[in-house]
Amino acid sequence: MADAIRRRLPSQQTIQQRLTSTKAWELEVEPSSLAPKGAFSNADTDPTPEEKQTWKAYTLIFYWFSDILTIQGWESMATIIKIGLTYKEAIWCTFLGDFLIAIPVVLNGHIGTRLRIPFPVQARSSFGFQAAKGVVCIRIATALFWHALQTYSGSQVMAQVITAIWPSFESLPNHIPASQDIDSKTLVAHLIFWLMQLPFVLIPPHKMTWFFYTKAVLMIATSLGIVGYLVHRAGTSGEIFDQQPTVDGSERAWLTVYMLFQTVCGWATMATNIADVSRYVKSPRHQVVQAASLPLVGLYIGVMGMITCSASKVVYGAFIWSPAELFAHWQGTHGGRAAVFFGGLSFCLAQIGINMSANIVSLSNDLSGLFPRYVNIRRGALLGTLVGGWVMVPWKISGSAPQLVTFVSALAIFLAPISAVLIADYFVVKRRAIDVPALYDPHGRYEYWKGTNWRAVTALLVAVAPNLPGLAHDVNPGLHIGGAVYICYLNYLVGFGLAAVVYVSLSIVFPARESLVPCTIHAYGDSATSGLDAEGVESQDEKEASKVQTEPEKLL
Repeated sequence: MADAIRRRLPSQQTIQQRLTSTKAWELEVEPSSLAPKGAFSNADTDPTPEEKQTWKAYTLIFYWFSDILTIQGWESMATIIKIGLTYKEAIWCTFLGDFLIAIPVVLNGHIGTRLRIPFPVQARSSFGFQAAKGVVCIRIATALFWHALQTYSGSQVMAQVITAIWPSFESLPNHIPASQDIDSKTLVAHLIFWLMQLPFVLIPPHKMTWFFYTKAVLMIATSLGIVGYLVHRAGTSGEIFDQQPTVDGSERAWLTVYMLFQTVCGWATMATNIADVSRYVKSPRHQVVQAASLPLVGLYIGVMGMITCSASKVVYGAFIWSPAELFAHWQGTHGGRAAVFFGGLSFCLAQIGINMSANIVSLSNDLSGLFPRYVNIRRGALLGTLVGGWVMVPWKISGSAPQLVTFVSALAIFLAPISAVLIADYFVVKRRAIDVPALYDPHGRYEYWKGTNWRAVTALLVAVAPNLPGLAHDVNPGLHIGGAVYICYLNYLVGFGLAAVVYVSLSIVFPARESLVPCTIHAYGDSATSGLDAEGVESQDEKEASKVQTEPEKLL
């Protein structure tokens, strides 16, 4: 075991070279790389080989359990109820919002399962080889931000777990200035949680499946246990289900619409880069299960959190949405501390799970696509968790900048048009016919004009413009923007629809003929990358493509 670890570690000479030269950090060019001479790629940005296509339909179901069964999912209905709506509207906003966002998730997911390419490579076909880098940077920014927040949320639960083992930890002396927005106890918990998370985020995506299954079982058991205990103690499910709305008329209607699309925006990130995940799925038909699993799992965890909050008012005299705050009430007895330990560990694994599946997979793929010469998936995961967990100072983001949280949530106004362009380009403009090897050539058919498809960029800018006043209002609620606020309420719908219409229209009037091919040209003429239609049989364009496919060496 020790010898195996030593073989994986860099030698002393390699470490010295990496400290003095960036050349030493360059990855070896893999024999299978599709990049032409003079360009650079690596095996992790290449189409997923058959041996790594390990995900099945049930894997994706558990993947969404991993994404959604989290602290944020537990608290998801809180905001809807706090602004004056009822539990019924919270349920409908959550379910319908998750169902609506599942549509672009499935459409973009189909591209990943059919072409086996990650999001950074997929974006090149629509935006151009160079402009795609800007699109990837937007996704990297959101992934880093959410990785930071979700890591810090896990740290707060970890503090309760440590206190359950050593009650004296609660009174640990603080030696950090108040200006840093964190105390010694929380910093220690953050370090322990980050170290606990580190080995998990370094797991390659095609080997994550066992973790998804484990987390789903533990979180379902934990959530049912918490709800059962509190409802039993309260003798009722509580008063949330009897609360009347505090708003009415058109204000209530628009608030419902607003919260519906806030739910949609919550998964705008995954709707954009789901190809990073779906490329590992065995068949395109398997990924369709996301249309049901996403809204159903979201509804389950939201309702569990809402029932717990409602019953907590009866038991503790206050509505408690936060699991960490709830666990703090259980620290007074031996049995309570045991419950905190096991329940807290489950929620810690929940936060690790979403960081693995929703943030690190995206970050590592995006960084690998952006810097293929130096970054593969493992390096991208390590770099992402270092920056997200520490450099971004997540406790400051969480504690002192609510407007920043709102701002990053509002980045959906950029992600919606990006998703729309990707989907419209693939299904409408290019009619599912892509030259995969050309996606790795900076000067190939997807170079467009100096690496930029101006049609896609124009569609993105046009779609973002109507939502900018709403973005400014979200950051500064005191800003008066008149009727433009209602466009903000429909931000994802407006951005997605407008971008799709503009992009398709421009592509019809000013077609980029050099980017069009009669049928898909896969990377290799084997089952590793050949696409299957929804019935699992070879589609007509695949049959035609097989006639023109050549050996990889000839494509270079």
